[in-house]
Amino acid sequence: MTTLTIVIPTLNEASCIESALRALAPLRARSQEVIVVDGGSEDGTAALALPLADKVLSASRGRAIQMNIGAREARGEVVLFLHADTRLPVDADRLVLNGLAASHLVWGRFDVRIAGRHRMLRIVGWAMNLRSRLTATCTGDQAIFVNREVLTRLGGYPPVALMEDVALSKLLRRASRPLCVRTVATTSGRRWEARGVWRTMFLMWWLRLRYFFGTSPARLVQMYDDRRR
Repeated sequence: MTTLTIVIPTLNEASCIESALRALAPLRARSQEVIVVDGGSEDGTAALALPLADKVLSASRGRAIQMNIGAREARGEVVLFLHADTRLPVDADRLVLNGLAASHLVWGRFDVRIAGRHRMLRIVGWAMNLRSRLTATCTGDQAIFVNREVLTRLGGYPPVALMEDVALSKLLRRASRPLCVRTVATTSGRRWEARGVWRTMFLMWWLRLRYFFGTSPARLVQMYDDRRR
């Protein structure tokens, strides 16, 4: 029987890690694995996660680094990378495993809905899903999943400080197009609303454009930090 491992990279997620892991309890009851990889939290995230996950690992800070460590420790044939503030549909394991088997594809993602008060968040989510379908480029908020053997063969997440999901999508397109699951995962709009929805939207579009034209991820991080100040 094909199984799923969910890898959650964390950094100071004490406010939401327990609810995130409790939401995954039904999947664990169906023998799916949950691994938390903490990047040096100072708020007790790892301790809160320990009784609610199959493994809690420590790593250097950086999502790409953390997710690769989690994938190496995974026992599932398929690995799903989940942000701590994103909630999967209740039958996510069936949707992923059956969907990959039926389509003969090796990776994919969910449609996403961004939860929050601002009306633009619904449009932002719709645009993310459409862009992903047109370009076969997926983002972390969409809960990317991939056959573990394929991920290992391609070297895992490229070790970059920003745009790691875009870089991974580029690698995975060598193996197949993505399976786009229409059932939605719901992600929090907290960071969008805290930083300003319009400002965040244009910042991310601008950074993606710069990445497309060859700006290094290290330079993008500097630009991202400068624009947030």
